[in-house]
Order: sequence, then C-alpha cells, then structure tokens
Amino acid sequence: MKNQIEFYQNKLAYEMDPSDLFEALEKGEDIIVVDSRQFFGYEKEHIPTAISLPHREMTKDSTKHLDKTKTYICYCDGIGCNASTRGALNLAKLGFKVKELMGGIEWWKFDGYATEGIKSTEGSLIQCAC
Repeated sequence: MKNQIEFYQNKLAYEMDPSDLFEALEKGEDIIVVDSRQFFGYEKEHIPTAISLPHREMTKDSTKHLDKTKTYICYCDGIGCNASTRGALNLAKLGFKVKELMGGIEWWKFDGYATEGIKSTEGSLIQCAC
C-alpha cells in the first residue's frame, strides 16, 4: 500500500491536468507555462500566457533568463507528442522545477479553455469535475 501511495504522490508532483493548470493561472500561482513544441506550433495556437521554448533549443544559455524559483509547466500537442516530456526532462536537468501538462493543448481545448495564436479558440471555460 505504501508503494502505491508514493507512486500517486510522485505522479501528482510531476503532472497536472488542464483544470489544475487553469486554476493555478486563475489564482496567480508562481508558474510559467512552456510550449515545448517547435515555434510554428506555438505561433499557430498556444495556451494563454505560455512562452515558446522548444525542447530542442533548451540549453543552459537559452534558459539563463528564466527564474529558477518558479515552477515550469511544459506542454505539447497531446498524447501523440512527447515534446512536453522532453521539455520537462531538459528543464529538470538544467535545475528547474517542472511539471508536465497531461493531454497537452488538445486536452486544454477539450476541457473548454481558450487558446491564442493564428488559429485561436475562444473556449467555453467549462471546468472538468476533477
């Protein structure tokens, strides 16, 4: 039973779902949302307040301007993409506190939240019952 509890505590320590992220943004928590995809994906559509930092470009030099006291939430397209995992791993290796957004931007939109960019969506702000 102890291993099971530790597993779920660790999982929640490193992941969040769109509802958790929306709530954290609404509360003004000390987080930075990171779009880990290539820039054209960010330009097309991204989560409001997100910064574009493609995982392939994450280096000590490219992240030196980032505040290590904040928690970084990495996301990508969704379940068919691993850019958020790669981005979270890269940032963790560089000494940042990181979580990964479950389901990426696709589940963000599925839950009814707005996006920004060339193909932005208004969203319906439906809260999931999580």
